[in-house]
Amino acid sequence: MRYKLNRYVMIAFAAVQVAYGFDQAAAQKKESADLKNFPEGEGPAAIGQKIAAHFIATPHTNFGRPTPPRYITYPETCTWYGALTFAKETKDTHLLHQLAERFEPLFGSRDTLIPKPDHVDYSVFGAVPLELYMQTKEQKYLNLGKQIADKQWGIPEGPRVNAEARRFYAKGLSWQTRLWIDDMFMITALQAQAYRATGDKSYIEHAATEMVFYLDSLQRPNGLFYHAPDVPFFWGRGNGWMAVGMSEVLRSLPKNNPNRARIMQGYQAMMASLLQYQAGDGMWRQLIDDAESWPETSCTGMFTFAFITGVKEGWLDKATYGPAARKGWLALIKYINANNDITDVCEGTNKKNSRQYYLDRKKNTGDLHGQAPILWCATALLRK
Repeated sequence: MRYKLNRYVMIAFAAVQVAYGFDQAAAQKKESADLKNFPEGEGPAAIGQKIAAHFIATPHTNFGRPTPPRYITYPETCTWYGALTFAKETKDTHLLHQLAERFEPLFGSRDTLIPKPDHVDYSVFGAVPLELYMQTKEQKYLNLGKQIADKQWGIPEGPRVNAEARRFYAKGLSWQTRLWIDDMFMITALQAQAYRATGDKSYIEHAATEMVFYLDSLQRPNGLFYHAPDVPFFWGRGNGWMAVGMSEVLRSLPKNNPNRARIMQGYQAMMASLLQYQAGDGMWRQLIDDAESWPETSCTGMFTFAFITGVKEGWLDKATYGPAARKGWLALIKYINANNDITDVCEGTNKKNSRQYYLDRKKNTGDLHGQAPILWCATALLRK
């Protein structure tokens, strides 16, 4: 009798252990996909506040050179935009005021710092005044941002215009098209912002048309992108611009837009491929598919943003991509040093048909190419 009782107790205990194991595994799986709760000091509000404050205190940068810039560079534009979206999600009116104050001299004595909108890297600046308009409702910001967005699709003009620019314009594309994957944030972010600020669908339709052209021209069967048609390497940050660009377009593109399905297909194909190349520690590499390449923070931030946005918007399966997004964020913030600078950022990079060229790119610290995606991720994590 005692033997049977002990046997029943052991069976019951084993059943409890199995059930507990299942519950524990389920809890761990749920936690791994959690994009809301993070260890103290590692959540988006705390990290974003530090990076935004550091940006406010940083003078206008010039691609790491000691001399001041002649105009606002696109990495600063991207960081400024990220800080503004972070201020919006956290309802931080003081931060918004500081970011607007940073802009004020550009309407006066320092107006020469406004980039001339005759190149994609210069035109993206318009995203900043458009965001300031949406948050402050001050007409001067809308006037400037809309003027820049309109020039991107206007009649080709200025010394940069060549035969290729005219051919792209004749096809209904931006005359600033050049088929580098970097462009897909520089063009689509500006046009998406103009749509958000005005409600005029022509802007987001421009962005979608341009995106499809780049997808058809540059996306490879594995879902990733060559840097350019003549550069067959999967450069990390270049692919990051595509990932963020598609995310930004899809976030605002109307459901009935005829190009939406094509962009979604391109986006999901890219995300599936990136999932396979994420390292065990959560990072992605300078050359995505090259095991000899080094972990790089700007592309990791951009891919993480695309994953977070896809999960939040329902474009990606949360159980599959949620853990990757969380892991990417927690890996990325480990590279923030005591000065709130992100380390291991690939320096500004031209295109070159040379694997070694990409492997040898310098690792910068505090480069705004890397600061910006942290703010984008923080914003995306805080969005409802």
